[in-house]
Amino acid sequence: MHDTVTIVGNVATDPTQGRTASGIAVTNFRLASTHRRFDDATQTWVDVATNWYSVAAFRQLGEHAKASLRSGDSVIVTGRMKIRAWENNGKHGTSVDIDADAIGHDLRWGTTAYRRSTRSTPEPPAQSRGGGAVDDDRSSESSGETAGIDTSWAERDELPASDGDAAGRSVASESLTY
Repeated sequence: MHDTVTIVGNVATDPTQGRTASGIAVTNFRLASTHRRFDDATQTWVDVATNWYSVAAFRQLGEHAKASLRSGDSVIVTGRMKIRAWENNGKHGTSVDIDADAIGHDLRWGTTAYRRSTRSTPEPPAQSRGGGAVDDDRSSESSGETAGIDTSWAERDELPASDGDAAGRSVASESLTY
């Protein structure tokens, strides 16, 4: 039986990438989801239990996960959960696996910079309702503008200059106030 679930947790292992027997790209990582509760006696939050999941992301989602995720990242994963028993060298246990449909950073705990990738297979240009091709030039995104979207109502707040986060990835140098 496969149930669709959404899990909020932390990437526990750096993602590894491989290929299935048929050549499909797959990225795997472990996900830890720790449940917390407020202890009235100590007036602090305490960790209650941690659930562990093995996540597999296939094809382009897997390639993007490998490029974007690092151990310790707070993420939200949606996918199909499978629970299976295993046995190896006389040891046995239960594994909870998730075949991911979507993965994203949990923005409650940090920021991320989204960058749309190009498709790996060419597609015909999209047609507008009038029959003409839709302009999909995203070159203005690199200059900090949002292509085709009016954001004149948003004020730009300058953030302190930063070379990157603790993992060495670049971070946005401005934010929008709505």
